[in-house]
Parts: sequence; C-alpha cells; structure tokens
Amino acid sequence: MPQSSCTAKVANIIAEVARNEFMRNPCVDAGLIPPLVQLLNCKDQEVLLQTGRALGNICYDSHEGRNAVDHAGGAHIVVDHLRSLCSKTDPASEKLLTVFCGMLMNYSNENDTLQSQLINMGVIPTLVKLLGIHCQNAALTEMCLVAFGNLAELESSKEQFAYTNIAEELVKLFKKQIEHDKKEMIFEVLAPLAENDVIKLQLVEAGLVECLLEIVQKTVDSDKEDDIAELKTASDLMVLLLLGDESMQKLFEGGKGSVFQRVLSWIPSNSHQLQLAGALAIANFARNDGNCIHMVDNGIVQKLMDLLDRHVEDGNVTVQHAALSALRNLAIPVVNKAKMLSAGVAEAVLKFLRSEMPPVQFKLLGTLRMLIDAQAEAAEQLGKNVKLVERLVEWCEAKDHAGVMGESNRLLSALIRHSKSKDVIRTIVQSGGIKHLVTMATSEHVIMQNEALVALALIAALELVTAEKDLENAQLVQILHRLLSDDRSAPEIKYNSMVLICALIGSGEYSGEAASQDLCMQYSSLLQLNTEHVQTQCDWFSVNNGCRQKGSVHYDSIVSICSVKDEAVNSVLDINCRNLPLASVGCS
Repeated sequence: MPQSSCTAKVANIIAEVARNEFMRNPCVDAGLIPPLVQLLNCKDQEVLLQTGRALGNICYDSHEGRNAVDHAGGAHIVVDHLRSLCSKTDPASEKLLTVFCGMLMNYSNENDTLQSQLINMGVIPTLVKLLGIHCQNAALTEMCLVAFGNLAELESSKEQFAYTNIAEELVKLFKKQIEHDKKEMIFEVLAPLAENDVIKLQLVEAGLVECLLEIVQKTVDSDKEDDIAELKTASDLMVLLLLGDESMQKLFEGGKGSVFQRVLSWIPSNSHQLQLAGALAIANFARNDGNCIHMVDNGIVQKLMDLLDRHVEDGNVTVQHAALSALRNLAIPVVNKAKMLSAGVAEAVLKFLRSEMPPVQFKLLGTLRMLIDAQAEAAEQLGKNVKLVERLVEWCEAKDHAGVMGESNRLLSALIRHSKSKDVIRTIVQSGGIKHLVTMATSEHVIMQNEALVALALIAALELVTAEKDLENAQLVQILHRLLSDDRSAPEIKYNSMVLICALIGSGEYSGEAASQDLCMQYSSLLQLNTEHVQTQCDWFSVNNGCRQKGSVHYDSIVSICSVKDEAVNSVLDINCRNLPLASVGCS
C-alpha cells in the first residue's frame, strides 16, 4: 500500500469497516493485513494511529485476523513502537500508545500462544514502565490494566512481572482510585499476579494490605451491591496474600502484627464473608508449629468454636469448612492437642457429624484425626462413640468423594492405633468397620497401607476372636500373602504384613491358613531386605512356623514394632498437608 495524503483516511475506513464482526474475515481474505503491517514502519503518527486501529479491530475476536497479523510480523513492530514511544508524554504520543496497547490486547486475548509470544518479546517490562510514566492518563492506564489482565494468567508472565516494580505501581494506582469500576479493574490484575509468591511479598511490602483493610472497614456495614462486591474481593485477596510463606510470616509478626489482630476481629463479625476470610486467614497463619502454638495459647480456639456454634443449624458451609480447616492445622503440634481437647474441640467438631457436605465432612475427619494422634484417652472416648463409628463406616463407602472415603478409613485406623483399646475394636467390629480396614491395606498410598496393617495387627493381638469372622470374610490372609509376594510392595509394607501374619499364626483358627501359600518362600525374600526390624520378625516367624507352636504374639512386641515405620511417615505426611494453604472450599 503506497503512502499518500489519503493513506491515513484509507486506514481509518478499514478500521471503521472492521468494527463490524462480519467484515473482519473479508478484510483478511482481501489481503489487507500485509500492507497494513507495512504501514507500521512509517513515521507519520496519524497513519500509525489509524493503522493500529485497523489491525486491532480486525484482530478483535477473529482467529483468522490474529493469524494473519502474526504471519506478517505485526506484533513485533508494535512492541518496538511501544518501547520507542514509552517515555513521550505529549497527547499525540499517548493516544498512539493507547491504540497500540489496545491492538496488542485484541491480538492476544484468550490466546495462550500469542500471549506467550508477546511475553517472549519482552512486552511486560515495557507495559509496566508505561503504567508508571503515564499514570495520569486515564485511557492509557486503563488499556495497560486490560493488557496486564490479559497476560497475567500465564505462569511465565508472573515470573517476568516479578522482576518489575508492578506491585509498587499497582498499589500506587489503587490508592488514587475512588470509583468502584476502576478499583475492580485493578483487582482483576492483582488476583492472578498474587498467585506468585514473590509478587505476594512485593504487594505486602508495597502496602496493599493496608488498602485492603481500609476497604473492609468502609464497606463491612454497607448493603450496597458495589460495596458488598468490594468487601468480598478485598477480603479474598487478603487471604490470597497469606498463601505465601514469606508474606504470611511477615504479616503474622510473631502474633503481634496489626494485620493479624485485624483479621482476628473478622471472626466474630456478623458478615459471613468476613467470618469466612477470617477463618481461612487463621488456617493459613497456622502453617508452622510456632504460629500454631502462639495462637492456641492466645485463645484463638475459643473464637473458632464460637464461630462454629453460630453455623451448626443450617449454617454457612464455606464458613464451617474454613473454621474446621483452621482447627485441623492448629491441632498438628503435639503440645496443642491436649489443650484443644480440654477446650472441647472434639465435642464442637462432632456437632457437624450430620453434615451431608463433603468439604465439611473431609475437614471434620481430618480435625479429629489430628486431635487423637498419640492421645490415648481421647482416641478411646471417640472410638467408643457408636454414632461416630457408624458414620465413619458409612463414609468409608463414599466412592464419589475419595477424600472423605480416605479420611474415614484413616480415622477408623487411628482410633485403634492410638487407643489400643479392646472396647474400641469391639465397637468398630459391631459397626462393620473391619472390612474397610482390610481394603485399606490394599490402598495405592503406602502410608494408608501401613496405618491399616498396624490397626489390623492390634486387632489380632487384642481382640482376634471378636473380629475373626469379619477378617475371614474380608479375605485378610489372601491379601497379606499378595502383599508379601508383590515385588512392588514397599519394605515397610512387607514387614507390617509379616507382623500381622505372625499374629494370625498364633490363632488356632488361622494358623494353618496364615502359614500356607508358599510363605516360607516369601519369608526368604524378606530376609534379603537386610532391615533389622524385618529380620527380627522373620526370625520369629521361622521359629514359630517351623515347629507350628500355637503361642500368641506378644502385644507389646506388636505395638512397639508395628509403629516403627508408621508414625514417622504419618507425621511427615500430616505436616506436609498442613503446609498446603487454603483459599477456598475446594482445598484439602
């Protein structure tokens, strides 16, 4: 397209035509893209302006238009123009910058490939610089924000944003805003950026938290739709900032930080949104032992129980889930368990046993399991609670909710392992729980297999007569032989299977079945594991199986040896689970 005095007018006509969605593909088919891209190399600002408009309109919601511009190399030229014009603040340059930003937005909108292309061209530092220099220009600022929102979803973009001063610029811009719509635009950029831990910390250091707390204070008592929406966005973003370990710890400030204290005040609020955000914030603060111990010692448990009490009957499910999540995390440190049990946490949690909501069920189970870890008295008390055990057995069959099913099995096992009580075992047998423990021994997760095998070994040592029929119906012996002969079974699984086999050999009913099926061959392979505990158990098996004595395995031996592999792995798993931050009901 040779340039003339009419060139800008022709480009303007194309731009106006391309505003009609039915005319964009005809513009591509007519071969207009290559000459338009060539015009991007001219020096005339009016031509550049109209050409940018034409290309931007053709790209809008048009796969064909974007491909044509990409093929002609248009994006690269526009990015170069942004760099060269970035520092110019005259009205004509700012107008051209606005059009070029809009063109790139239309070019890459909802297209990961083209967004990645722009990121690789280095457009992000240029856009951040634009925002800082032209923050007084509303149109250009708005276009920059839209472009940020367009790019910020990609992980690679977050890494580039982290090397800029985007946090400082956005917070500075946010503080100037009065209109709800403008704040909302900035929120839409902040949310995806705040998923990056480095940017979380940058936002905290730039003062975003103070802005969010101010919004909460201004909107909490309002019934205006915009204020309610702003309250939700601000409190949700606050929780998001706490997902990063460094940003969370900076805001905690040893439990004395003003931010932490303000968040505590949200829990007794009458706003469900603030109750939810407050409980989720506590759950995220409770991601290391030091924080957990401080919060329990300073009365946070009672605040959470009071919150749960307000939501027992027809309560808010998300608030229930969040409060239970916080209690579960707080219960992980050993020193907190007895304190929380004394405070009545178990009783408060049991009130939600009737819940039919899987997220609540999942956190209820996890909280109880944390509470009874190494707490024999509490484990026995809960294990004799028939309603609880019956509910656990019911949830063990919740195949549509794997998390609930897994936690139910783990709690059933934990009740036995931590109580070591015959009464608990009898309650579980009478409620039909034995078959689930046997099935749990075949889990794909080694930790769950171990927990099941230890519980079953204790059953065999303490109350085998009561459980014998259920164990037989569940084909326990066949499963144990399968675990022992499977090369993929972990050493600790084979060891705990051998412990259980030895316990069953001591039973008159089971001695023949347990010692059959080439067990001697499996015993020989176990010796090759060269592990002290495994060899000890194999030696016991060799002596007792060789002479076929009808003695019983000593209870103390099972309790001490079985737990060697189980508890260490269990504690690591639970600490890792605690370190998974919480942002919504979907989190586990």
